[in-house]
Amino acid sequence: MKNETKGMLLGILGVSAFGLTLPTTRIVIPYLDPIFIGLGRAVVATLFAALFLLLSRQKIPNRKQIYQLLIIASGVVVGFPILSSWAMQYVPASHGGVVLGILPLATALVGVYIGDERPSVPFWLVSVAGSGFVILYALNQGSGGIQVADLALLGAIFSAAIGYAVGAKLSKELGGWQVICWALVVAFPFIIIPTIRYAPESLMGMHVVEYASFIYLALVSQLFAFFVWYKGLALGGVARVSQAQLLQPFITILASSLFLGEIIDAATMIFVFLVVGSVWLGKRMPIKEKA
Repeated sequence: MKNETKGMLLGILGVSAFGLTLPTTRIVIPYLDPIFIGLGRAVVATLFAALFLLLSRQKIPNRKQIYQLLIIASGVVVGFPILSSWAMQYVPASHGGVVLGILPLATALVGVYIGDERPSVPFWLVSVAGSGFVILYALNQGSGGIQVADLALLGAIFSAAIGYAVGAKLSKELGGWQVICWALVVAFPFIIIPTIRYAPESLMGMHVVEYASFIYLALVSQLFAFFVWYKGLALGGVARVSQAQLLQPFITILASSLFLGEIIDAATMIFVFLVVGSVWLGKRMPIKEKA
């Protein structure tokens, strides 16, 4: 199996796991502070990440790699989790899922900037078209204006794109699962105090489904999904495999309907198809290596 195909398959697996992040966040948001959700899940994930690194006797990253890990951590350990959790207080998970449809373009842009790929002009044209559909959707759902929650989601997209692209590049040196584990470890000293600060006084009001959702966020969204996602990006290329995220809006919307009872209107589905269709076309456009 070619590396590009293997990378795309791993990317789809990772995206399928990420697609449940917003719905599970919506489940726990009535009980927990957004900052605690965003950072607390990382604290839990760090305990497992540190154990994996110790048991496998991984070599400590060098100074340059630690700097890259701090950038990754700021994006996928701090930025995306906090901003997306905050946004889920104000908009449905299905809405967030469609807005995150711009993430493939953002990831490709950052990947091209820091990497060795050179997507063709048609690739960028269809990707920009998809971004335009996302903005129109946000305007339509926000009664003609961008909501504050949409700005938070855009910040989350920017954070994730940087974390994804830099993580994919570093995965070629450290390995896919090692990158997210080390990113969690280097972030731990910075996130433990605010996590304790915003921790709830009691968890007695939560039920099994809320506990299960938080565990999913910690162990799947924040840890195991990144194992396959970073490996996929490293194997198949950031610009190409990032387009696997075209499936994420579908997964998020379906999960929102099944688990949260959110009503999916016709407008949402139309925009999902427009966004996904444009990114699918972009995936088929040629991508070359920089000279």
